[in-house]
Amino acid sequence: MSGTPPVGALPVASGRRSAAVLWRTAAAHPADLARALSTTVLSSAGTVALPLLLGRAVDVVRAGEGLTPLVVQLSVVALLTALTTALARRDAERLGAAVAADLRERVVDRSLRMSPRVLERAGSGDVASRVTEDVELFTASVQLGAGVLTALVTVLLSAVGFLSLDWRLALAFCVVFPVYAASLRWYLPKAGPLYAAERSVAADRSQVVLQSLHGAATVHAYGMADLQGDRVEAASLRTVGASRAALRTFARFSMSMNGAEAVGLSALLLTGFLLVRGDVVTVGAVTAAALLFHRLFGPLGTLLLSFDEVSRAAAALNRLVGVVDLPAEPAPDPAVLARAPRARVGLVVRGLTHAYDETPGAAPVLHEVDLEVPAGTSLAVVGESGAGKTTLAAIVGGVFPATAGTVTLTGPAGAVDLGALDAGAVRERIGVVAQESHVFTGTLREDLTLARPGATDAQVRAALAVVGAQDWVAALPGGLDTRVGPGELPLSPARAQQLALARLVLRDPPVVVLDEATAEAGSAGARDLEQAAVAVVRGRTALVVAHRLSQAAACDRIAVMAAGRVVELGPHEDLLALGGRYARLWATWSRSALPT
Repeated sequence: MSGTPPVGALPVASGRRSAAVLWRTAAAHPADLARALSTTVLSSAGTVALPLLLGRAVDVVRAGEGLTPLVVQLSVVALLTALTTALARRDAERLGAAVAADLRERVVDRSLRMSPRVLERAGSGDVASRVTEDVELFTASVQLGAGVLTALVTVLLSAVGFLSLDWRLALAFCVVFPVYAASLRWYLPKAGPLYAAERSVAADRSQVVLQSLHGAATVHAYGMADLQGDRVEAASLRTVGASRAALRTFARFSMSMNGAEAVGLSALLLTGFLLVRGDVVTVGAVTAAALLFHRLFGPLGTLLLSFDEVSRAAAALNRLVGVVDLPAEPAPDPAVLARAPRARVGLVVRGLTHAYDETPGAAPVLHEVDLEVPAGTSLAVVGESGAGKTTLAAIVGGVFPATAGTVTLTGPAGAVDLGALDAGAVRERIGVVAQESHVFTGTLREDLTLARPGATDAQVRAALAVVGAQDWVAALPGGLDTRVGPGELPLSPARAQQLALARLVLRDPPVVVLDEATAEAGSAGARDLEQAAVAVVRGRTALVVAHRLSQAAACDRIAVMAAGRVVELGPHEDLLALGGRYARLWATWSRSALPT
């Protein structure tokens, strides 16, 4: 691994490791790899052969010999070079697209199977940026990579071409590289900060413009149009200034490249002149060397001018390989898995303590929580915001592990620690529905059967009936074939939650965890969604983080949390009679729930 990532961040692979993974991924497509390499070499060989043939033509003319055979050769080579150049670009891009697709699938798959503890420590932002921005950046570099591959092979074959003419001409050609190296050494340290500054001031300008547009009413109300206009103008001038600074630096770098080409060509011509005068090489050989060097302007420019883009793509690849190389979650012990209950599952929570900040002295959000939910019963968890309810639900649901303590699944065959099971075994036994549920793009049928691939339409409709969604689904123009999700038919938050609950019914786990699963419903849909939640819980072991106390009252027992601790526990009526925290919450909620 390279660098020192922040504590908890996902690892970043070294350049050597990324190169090895990239090569193995490409080698997994042998036919595409062979075609790309073959056509690239042929294209580059043609690019090198044409100047050599033209140099040969010069010598033939000087000797007074016939040009017809050479003209035929030049024509054939020119046509083949044009054809193989097009094929090389196509084949290299096809190979690059296949490699990028494989890496994308591996990164996404590894991210979805990532250990909950690793995900919690890294944070969703790091994971999201790798499976979106880094994947997109690397994928977008495929076309650039094809050009860089062709340019690199052309430069290497050109070196062979120079050596075939004369080693002293090859040495003269190499004069260009120290000049290129000096240009890069001057340019690269300046380019990064300049482009960063350009992006920063551009973001500031966008922010000022958006504030002016979003606050247009306030701007007009207080007569701030001139002031905001001046702010936009000042931000725009800063952006233009930063862009000009970056462009000036790039222009100087481009001029240095032109200077390098002039130095190289001058060295070649001077060396050629001396060699011809000494009768060491022919005029045609020097002509071929000059033309070959001229043909290299494009490939060398591609290699140098794409240095920034290649570096950014390599950095993205290092981050992607860092995800790919994460160790797989260990498989559970077969004996433990065999003992894990699948039906009539109870929950036992002992000493559950959790802190999101693991630095010494950080205050935990859960403190020594002890709870039991017998098989087939329901436990509601209530409390004020920040009491630790969602954290408790996530740990019990197996979303991530606790800092300390245990969650145990109990059944007729014994008890199994939740931490001894892998993600697949946990999901077979515990279903989780959170406050916000995602609607996946596709048909309603596809969205629902994600929970149970192969489910029949009859089973899907039965699940919809359980959660009370069958009528509005049947009324849709396409029924189960209606396309939903981003960019398709929009669904209200309440209907999205009904779909999430229907997926849970299709999955049919023995334990369910509902984390404020009815909170997204408005007043009109609250009753329907609460009834759907009650139907899902019925007959299952359930832990319900209740948004509405009417939902808590319907559960067998209620746990009241405050500051990460369970402060009251018992049935609804007993807690009301106790006259404590729950009774006060109920009284406050009852007054707010009265119709006005």
